[in-house]
Amino acid sequence: MRQPAHGGNLAWAAALAGCPPDAILDFSASISPLGPPNSAIAAIKSQIGNLKHYPDPNYSELRLALSHFHQVPSEWILPGNGSAELLTLVGRELAQLAATILITPAFGDYYRTLAAYNTKVLECPLSLVTGHTLPEGEALRSLVIDKGQRTKDKGLLLNNPHNPTGKLFSRDSILPYLEQFALVVVDEAFMDFVPPNEEQSLIPVVQEYPNLVILRSLTKFYSLPGLRLGYAIAHPDCLAKWQLWRDPWPVNTLAVAAAIAALQDTEFQQQTWAWLPPARNQLFQGLAKIPGLQPQASAANFLLIESQESTSHLQQQLLKYHQILIRDCLSFKELGDRFFRVAVRSQSDNQRLLTALKES
Repeated sequence: MRQPAHGGNLAWAAALAGCPPDAILDFSASISPLGPPNSAIAAIKSQIGNLKHYPDPNYSELRLALSHFHQVPSEWILPGNGSAELLTLVGRELAQLAATILITPAFGDYYRTLAAYNTKVLECPLSLVTGHTLPEGEALRSLVIDKGQRTKDKGLLLNNPHNPTGKLFSRDSILPYLEQFALVVVDEAFMDFVPPNEEQSLIPVVQEYPNLVILRSLTKFYSLPGLRLGYAIAHPDCLAKWQLWRDPWPVNTLAVAAAIAALQDTEFQQQTWAWLPPARNQLFQGLAKIPGLQPQASAANFLLIESQESTSHLQQQLLKYHQILIRDCLSFKELGDRFFRVAVRSQSDNQRLLTALKES
């Protein structure tokens, strides 16, 4: 079976480990271990009877819930079949520009959508040398502005917090690009994991910049990847155009119900923000004590680890002998076979991983 480019492929992992998929402890997909929230499950059950009807094509109720959640007018919001569907629409938009500057290492789906529309890609790498990574506010400024490139006819695509490094860029470090690029796309798929007093989302300024597109996901924070639900926040004219490009009813009735319930579940949100920092620190400290491994600090629910040994070999060893799946970084060409990524899970799961790594 072909090695997956994405994390979370339990069928592939189980075939390699020689066990059922539900026996795999999955650290490869950065999904919260706390969910799905009971409120979302209850909402899904309540809508079973409505499966005989088509969803509202305008998703008015969901957009209203998102509008209240982010304090943005509902016409600035477009729900999608996961942020992946919306990323495809972004790719078509970026293809109309002279080129797109991509902050690397980059999520593999960025290359997929840009290649699908023959977009010219200009790569701008972050520093990955341990101990020499630029400070948060300076990392982005050094990438493009100092190069003196002509950018008014180009797009910029980045994610914040950055995947796979977990670096959180300050809002102020991104804002200058909105004056310089024709289109700026910020994928905030992991921003939910940053507590409100620390988060750096550009949503508060989106109405000031018609050239800004923000992508968000509801599947990672609320543990709902199987439902496929994300949304874009951008100028209504842009979103209206995208509506004409895509298939009708991309979001199903159960996903809508789960999303509305999850957005209102403040108890679950507070629980997640309280859980993540100590769990992430426990995992970070444990990894740092293992010879040959060097984890990087992260603001998200995952950690990137540099290894002195082959991580694809390590991945196979962990599967065969411990039924644990980690995310190799072979799809990130800048990282190759000396980095791997792990999600932050429960304390007992994290300890099981640490024990297995010590034995491998």
